[in-house]
Amino acid sequence: MMPRAACPRVRRPVRHAGMPIETNRHTLRHNPDPSPTAPSGTLVNSLFSLLGIETWKPVLSVLLLPPVPFLLLLLIGARLILPRRGLGWTIVVFSVVGIWITSTTGFSRVSEQFVLHVPPAMRLDRITELKAQSKGRTDMAIVVLGGGTEPFAQEYGVSNLASASMERLRYGQWLARETGIPLAFSGGAGWAQSQGVSEAEVANRISTQEYNRPLKWMEDQSRDTRENAQRTLPLLKKAGITHIVLVTHGYHMPRARRAFEEVAQAQGMTVEVAPMGLAVRQEGPALDWLPTGLGYFRSRSDMREMLGLLFGA
Repeated sequence: MMPRAACPRVRRPVRHAGMPIETNRHTLRHNPDPSPTAPSGTLVNSLFSLLGIETWKPVLSVLLLPPVPFLLLLLIGARLILPRRGLGWTIVVFSVVGIWITSTTGFSRVSEQFVLHVPPAMRLDRITELKAQSKGRTDMAIVVLGGGTEPFAQEYGVSNLASASMERLRYGQWLARETGIPLAFSGGAGWAQSQGVSEAEVANRISTQEYNRPLKWMEDQSRDTRENAQRTLPLLKKAGITHIVLVTHGYHMPRARRAFEEVAQAQGMTVEVAPMGLAVRQEGPALDWLPTGLGYFRSRSDMREMLGLLFGA
């Protein structure tokens, strides 16, 4: 294990099963102005902030993503069948085909390859290089981005990470063990979540109890990807970090990389990506283009990222 960067130790309570316990992880708290050079966000984000409707972002994304647009088109097509039969049936067929296609893994695979341009996984030889480079250095960190929580998991009796967050944390812990680079986790409560225990606190509890490797840094105030970058990087910079390895799902990485590189450039830091969740299920070309639950989930996630890239979210 590499030596930790010298910085003040912060003691704060972490809630676990209703009982306060102490932890000495370095917590990256909210800073209303983390850096004078931090980007202010795109026009869309600035407009949402100006109008005070940031909490509408999850609702708007749901309305813009399938199947809602196709369902509305179906209603329009059905209404037009009697007065304009040809146009009505054309809209109905188009809507049905749209719902079908956007519920397939084939559509997701094409989207990730040709639209999102998902980067490849970090090579094993690069992981070996990072292990050698990190020896004796205290300016490197692995940053895992949160992907949601379960406020209360009945089977555990406490809050839990959502499946996406758990997968990212697992890969981040594996990468930290293989390279010796300390681990940070960024995640508060998303716009669609009620306030409560932060995602970073849940991740630290799981890291401590199940991996026996507590997080070194926790950023627990961010609500979306752009805030992940704006709140995490300036504070890691104060801890002496200049090089980060960014961990998130492959479909999320293009948007996350853009947000982090914008802030990193202003902070004089470098960002290296380590996408995960890139395994391809081999089910045959026919099944790739049949609607499935997995296909719907992956395609919808991809299209959400496309909207985020388009509008700068």
